[in-house]
Amino acid sequence: MGHEPENTLLSVSKAIALGVDGVEVDVYNVENNLVVIHDRDLTRTTNGSGYLEHSSFDYLRSLDAGKGERVPTLEEVCNTVNRRAIVNIELKGSNTAKLVVELIQTYFEVGWSEADFVVSSFNHYELNRVKTICPQITTGMLIYGLPWQYLNSAQQLQADLVIPSLDYVTSELIKSVHQAGLQVWVYTVNQPDDIKLMNKLGVDAVFTNYPERVLSSCTDQ
Repeated sequence: MGHEPENTLLSVSKAIALGVDGVEVDVYNVENNLVVIHDRDLTRTTNGSGYLEHSSFDYLRSLDAGKGERVPTLEEVCNTVNRRAIVNIELKGSNTAKLVVELIQTYFEVGWSEADFVVSSFNHYELNRVKTICPQITTGMLIYGLPWQYLNSAQQLQADLVIPSLDYVTSELIKSVHQAGLQVWVYTVNQPDDIKLMNKLGVDAVFTNYPERVLSSCTDQ
């Protein structure tokens, strides 16, 4: 989203052109359709108004999400990525887990693998449903701050990744998560000094709006 409208096919294509390992999109369930958009309020990222839960799928699809882009479906995102990067699906709304798993399984049937997807969420109930339905899907537990017993929560959820905010990453957090056999992916890392720090601390991945800065920093090491 540092270069193109966020959560659009244009942004996904730009990320892949820049050489990312994965793209992250935000998903809601609207009338049993998986739509890719970040906010419940439509005003920031589209020319629409009102709230997502009060909108029909057809209305969302009629909106301009920036530069003439439509609000995409998750299926459109997957087809645009076409196995050139990991698709990291953040479950934003309720009742998303089952539909997301069902869609991922359709891609498994045509040759995609578990390595092509990650499902993450702050909604740990939905995240648990993903593992319950399809244990082989890689999941990431999103956290903000340092919740009490976050590592126990991750283990109970059978999560593969702990995904903290940049503001709360410490060497102790990274060490404890790694000792538990899990990975640490950090959001959102845009500034060069922060990118270098995360690399120095040994995190496994970062989310960024400027992939070229991360790739440049890694090349410089």
